[in-house]
Amino acid sequence: MSYETILYETDGPVAVVTLNRPERRNAWTRVMSRELVDAFETANADKAIGAIVLTGAGKGFCAGADIEQAFKARIDGAGDKQEEETGMPGGTDWADLCRRSKPLIAAVNGASVGVGATMILPFDVIIASEDAKFGMFFVKMGLVPELASSHFLERRVGFGTANELCLTARLIDAREAGRIRLADHVVPAGELLDRARTLGREMSANPDRQLRLIKGLLRDHGPASDMNAVQRREGALLKECYASAEHKEAVDAFLNKRTPKFR
Repeated sequence: MSYETILYETDGPVAVVTLNRPERRNAWTRVMSRELVDAFETANADKAIGAIVLTGAGKGFCAGADIEQAFKARIDGAGDKQEEETGMPGGTDWADLCRRSKPLIAAVNGASVGVGATMILPFDVIIASEDAKFGMFFVKMGLVPELASSHFLERRVGFGTANELCLTARLIDAREAGRIRLADHVVPAGELLDRARTLGREMSANPDRQLRLIKGLLRDHGPASDMNAVQRREGALLKECYASAEHKEAVDAFLNKRTPKFR
């Protein structure tokens, strides 16, 4: 499909998706949401793509929801009932999409607040430029966080810090985000996309099926307490992998001292 609010391009095995409303600091709209879902599914279906990078055009990453097109429209009765239940138009389960997708890397180039922050919490890696800022602004809008962010934020930064970020709605800079592990890496602005693409290419060297199985294990087992159940599921997936073409290719490549070809 043609896109109104995002850009989609490929760089070798990496798909680069850019939020493209720079005049509004890439504020989120329902159209943007639908286009993001389509772009991710397009990359997921493309066998040549191994990882997805999301960034923003201009000086901002995503300044949260567009107040007029999202909040005011809902107040005026133009809301989406399924969106009210899931946080996304059409009832899309965003967290599920992120965790079943190919590796996702957020390259945060500026302000990432509200939904601009919560949309990337389920990603695999968050890389922030030194110009980035983060804020969980929901309480200031009379709202609560969405997109399973009350789960993923706590897993990233810990219980106390998650509470502080949400209850104060404080804006923090990239250095602080790195210190509390909200951002996994903080880099100079000029290196941001190169770092994200490099990481995407590194992940893309690995087989899709196993990448996604690992993402599912990390999603489900991080908070698990039943280690026997964890090991049973890992064992079942290992059995599946032992019979896979990817495993056989890896073993053959190792024995013949060559680089495996997964893509």
